[in-house]
Amino acid sequence: MILKYLGGNDLNLLKDNEKIFLSGDEAINILSEVEYMLISLRDIARHYYDNADGEISIEKRALYCEETTKFIDENNITNKLAKIRETITEKFNLELGDDDMDDIERAMENITYWKPNNQK
Repeated sequence: MILKYLGGNDLNLLKDNEKIFLSGDEAINILSEVEYMLISLRDIARHYYDNADGEISIEKRALYCEETTKFIDENNITNKLAKIRETITEKFNLELGDDDMDDIERAMENITYWKPNNQK
């Protein structure tokens, strides 16, 4: 499988990084993990948000949050996502540019990560 960056920003990637290659097994493993997470989280939401108008009681909302957290924790979702990131990252040439960053660091530097409300 060939992955090519299709983002809107001109990242000025190294030539080696304009296309990266995943084996079929790597691509299927990544897709299987993403499918498992996505469909499971969708099904958890559908179970608790069963009202057509999307309304949910405070009690059901708490159960939904608890079930989602339980799913993430018991199924090692953060570890699975880290493995996906590792599989893709290892395909890149991580040579540093003039800014002392590799292409991945440069592409990720403007991501706004979650913070508690009192730290935003």
